[in-house]
Amino acid sequence: MDPLLAAAVCGVVTMLIAAGAAVLVVRSALGGAESRDRARILGAVAEVVRAVRGRH
Repeated sequence: MDPLLAAAVCGVVTMLIAAGAAVLVVRSALGGAESRDRARILGAVAEVVRAVRGRH
């Protein structure tokens, strides 16, 4: 397999795993939360995503 193709596939798989983990964390957090707390949880998740991506 071409090394460039392997690196691209690894990058895509890593992003899919990270996205799946984020979805599971959000579902877990929202599952036990009351409706008034859901907006704050989603806002906090958005802040974490911005911090990870380097945008403030």
